Amino acid sequence: MSIKNKYVQRGKISEAKLRQLIKLFAHDLDAQTIASLTNLNRNTINRYLALIRKRLAEFCENQPPMYGEIEVGVHSFGARRIKGQVGRLAYKKTLVFGIFERGGKVYAEVVMDSVKATMQDIIRGRVNTGSVIYSDVWRGYEGLVNQGFKKKYRFIHAQNDLAGGRFHINGIESFWSFAKHRLMKFHGIAESAFYLHLKECEFRFNNRTQDIYLLLLKMFREKPLP
Repeated sequence: MSIKNKYVQRGKISEAKLRQLIKLFAHDLDAQTIASLTNLNRNTINRYLALIRKRLAEFCENQPPMYGEIEVGVHSFGARRIKGQVGRLAYKKTLVFGIFERGGKVYAEVVMDSVKATMQDIIRGRVNTGSVIYSDVWRGYEGLVNQGFKKKYRFIHAQNDLAGGRFHINGIESFWSFAKHRLMKFHGIAESAFYLHLKECEFRFNNRTQDIYLLLLKMFREKPLP
């Protein structure tokens, strides 16, 4: 039987209890701690956390294209050693391509094995033409210029600019640091769940100066969780 709750379509917990759950999530507590503090079943907590993260992912994916001075970069997450493997194959890593709009927000997307092959579509879909794009010196970015992107975007290789100039990718690097530090507390994330946790990092980073709890309440009032 559903309980009247303006934040969820078919709620089986009270509105007050759900608000408490959302507040604890906003404080970035893990599922076990939230279950203990709310006296709710762990399966119930996991279900609502998954619903919240899916909504955050939808929100992030629906943001408008970026424009202006843009930083791009690739980062790998998850250096877990795989038994029986050696060399590069010894570690299970997830590659993420990130785009950072200076003075704006970040966008992150999981990529499979060939960043160079997929990068063009990601930039084309997420960055308005005419933007200035700063990158590191990875040769894969040169392929974008060869494909005619230079006519639409201005590519600049960032350097270690100690003078505080504009030729850097400090913005996207700050997101990698934020995400890596935050994800470490989970002591390993299942591959199937990594995307949702990544988008949660993106949402939190983009709204780090805001009250996450109030943002979530507003979001779920306008479109209740399923």
